[in-house]
Amino acid sequence: MRKIIVLIFLSFIIFSSCEKDDFCIQNPVTPNLILEFYDANNRETLKNFTSLTVSSESAENNDNLFENITRSRLEIPLNQFATETVYNFSQNGIDNQFTIKYTTEDVYVSRSCGFRVIFNDVSFESDNTWITSFTPQIITTIDNQNETHVQIFH
Repeated sequence: MRKIIVLIFLSFIIFSSCEKDDFCIQNPVTPNLILEFYDANNRETLKNFTSLTVSSESAENNDNLFENITRSRLEIPLNQFATETVYNFSQNGIDNQFTIKYTTEDVYVSRSCGFRVIFNDVSFESDNTWITSFTPQIITTIDNQNETHVQIFH
């Protein structure tokens, strides 16, 4: 009887000292920049770009991020290890340089999820070749990817 009680007691101690597994069930993703493209003549109407190629100036191997795509919405990553990201948008052989400047902030999510980066004081510049304009010029914070951050008119 004594052995059974000791065995139960030891089993209780062993199983109560185990920690549950840590799984990241939140969405701690560092957000992408969300761009939506609109018709420059009718600013309320989404307009697909055609045969768009997107490349980053900071890419080491000069690979295109997107090549010959057609759509009206684009999600592009920002470089979390720099204070600016420069993209080249090429449509029908015409290039447009789009520069995003920002400061980064590491935000602790949890032990299982680690850190994520949010982007503060974000500003945009473009050489406006085939992109006629965009709005807004400045965003305070990009901390999610649930909404459009920039509207581009072409």
